[in-house]
Amino acid sequence: MAAHFTIAERQLLHRLLQRRLSKAEIAVLLNRHRSTIYRELKRNSSAFGYRPKHAQRLRDQRRKACGRRSKFNDLQTRLYVTEHLMQAWSPDQIAGRLRRDFPRHPARHLTAQAIYNWLHDLPLWRRRWLRHGSPRLEKPRKKPAEVRIRGRPAVINRRCRYGDWEGDTIVGKGRRNGLLTLLERKSGLVKIDKVNDLCSETAMRACQRCLAELPRSLRRSVTFDNGPEFTDYQILSHKPGLAVYFADPYSAWQRGANENVNGLIRQYFPKGTDFAHVPRREAKRVERLLNDRPRRRFDYRTPLEIIRGTRCRI
Repeated sequence: MAAHFTIAERQLLHRLLQRRLSKAEIAVLLNRHRSTIYRELKRNSSAFGYRPKHAQRLRDQRRKACGRRSKFNDLQTRLYVTEHLMQAWSPDQIAGRLRRDFPRHPARHLTAQAIYNWLHDLPLWRRRWLRHGSPRLEKPRKKPAEVRIRGRPAVINRRCRYGDWEGDTIVGKGRRNGLLTLLERKSGLVKIDKVNDLCSETAMRACQRCLAELPRSLRRSVTFDNGPEFTDYQILSHKPGLAVYFADPYSAWQRGANENVNGLIRQYFPKGTDFAHVPRREAKRVERLLNDRPRRRFDYRTPLEIIRGTRCRI
């Protein structure tokens, strides 16, 4: 699913509207569907037209209003957590004990991370209840500038050569397993492999298997999602001639083609699928079906026909 508009995108949209470009032209420049542009303008314009800051404020208000009711709004739950934090219990111990003490009241069940998040919004002195003095919130690992998408060569952005891929994972039930998906940007060729867990090394080994089936001329670069399952990207970047890049966080539109093909794969593996019960040959069957499916942007040729019509034969 594509990410919501950011304030930077809204500012750019405003400038493009001032230049009197059509909605279709703006959609191409922002790498969005034109329906997304129409919807953004309809929902966030005022009597004075479209203003980026006003649009962002409306979005934030709707986001806040539609959020689920916090379990910490319940006074008894809040007192229970506070009392046991003062007794030097850890958030994990409190979360586990809540399930034991109130097995028939799931509305009072919390996760340890929910308690950490709640503490993060409280005054600093209350965080001293924690053993380490502050909530242990996970911070995303920073990646070197040379692998960020801003450093990706223009030849990849223009889709004027074969061998440049986009990569992502489709997550299974309980985030225990899933599928690795790769899409070749110019031909639309799809590669799918099953991963038995979402560890980074497992995902990278699956990516190696997929790329090993291809000639070297089809292995130039891969642009991954920013997820933690791709942190061991050095496993791939050691391959000669294969460059690795990462999209920006919360910028799925930078890998729009890959996101689209993930939606097509969900037709065969709906959300909630436990891939532990899906054999690898079934994933490969879906891969063949998608590669034999005609595409309108190729004048209804299939990705396999596109590849076989070039020197990059597989």
